[in-house]
Amino acid sequence: MESTDDGIDVIRLADRPGTSGHSVSVRVLGRSRPGVLFGHDFLECEIVVVAESLRATYSVTLLPEDLDDWEDTLATLESRRFATWLTSGRTPSLRFKPDGHERMSVTVHDGPTSGTTVTVPLFALPTTWTSDQRTLLTRVRDIYPREVAEPSPGTYVWNRATPA
Repeated sequence: MESTDDGIDVIRLADRPGTSGHSVSVRVLGRSRPGVLFGHDFLECEIVVVAESLRATYSVTLLPEDLDDWEDTLATLESRRFATWLTSGRTPSLRFKPDGHERMSVTVHDGPTSGTTVTVPLFALPTTWTSDQRTLLTRVRDIYPREVAEPSPGTYVWNRATPA
């Protein structure tokens, strides 16, 4: 698996320093199968939930369309509406419930593997949290650009001259 140091966050939601210390992040660890047409653009990630004495980690593989869906989810969250992400059933899902006052609860449900559900209240998000998430998404897309195209179902080709 190709990686960049310790990985990079595509999502990082955390209370402001000096508050509860709760956080939820989705960290990209690297490409799933670098250099292999089918799987090259898949990203191996982990969802990390931290709250008081709890630290939970869930493995997840993100497809390029999952990043597109996260961008759409952010648009919903910017309007302070409830939103879900990763709802295909193949991965843990995330539900975001903002309350409109720099607070939000985030629920991670690992239906496909462990069946566990963890809900973390975030009490003091920075006012820039949505723009911060867009910045993280842009960074992930810059570091891991789409390099494979599917011109017809089941047919994959490189978007560039040489695979990584």
